[in-house]
Amino acid sequence: MRTLRCLDGSVLDVVPVPSLDRGGIPFEVTLELRRDGDTFGAVGERCGYFLADLARRVAAARADGSPQAARWPDPDDRFPDPPPGGAAREPELFAFRYRDRGDVISTGELRCTLRTSSMWVGRQQSATGRWRVARRAVIEAWGASGRGVRAVLTSADLARFLAGVLADADRAGTPGHARRGRASRPAR
Repeated sequence: MRTLRCLDGSVLDVVPVPSLDRGGIPFEVTLELRRDGDTFGAVGERCGYFLADLARRVAAARADGSPQAARWPDPDDRFPDPPPGGAAREPELFAFRYRDRGDVISTGELRCTLRTSSMWVGRQQSATGRWRVARRAVIEAWGASGRGVRAVLTSADLARFLAGVLADADRAGTPGHARRGRASRPAR
């Protein structure tokens, strides 16, 4: 279980739950969301592969010598670039919803976007200051009731969160190959 402290003071726990094939063998994960210990939603059926890929891309972006390092001197501001053609104002790193056929729409969502902020450092209305530009990952979760929570993470925080979720998935019995090279395995 990975815990995020939300801006409203609540705690969001993200718990990887193994997805089972027809033979009962774990092959991927779904994420169970709990807010302050209560069930909040379940999202991201078969999302482990995508989380593992994002973890790899975050690590590469944070590395010295990466293309992001030239533009963002502070490693906490370094995130993967959006995919080609995806130059949105707030690029999305992931968006997971519940996708079971029998589920009611909007039983949960977990979304991570990048946001850039600017703050003037120095005296107000003075030319002796400078702009401090920062990037952060914003994780937003919506529960079955439609209520949402938000957490803001540096790239180091996001890397730790992803590593923790993937380690929890390993402990839950999901084979690592499901997250390293294949989005899913055909059911038996």
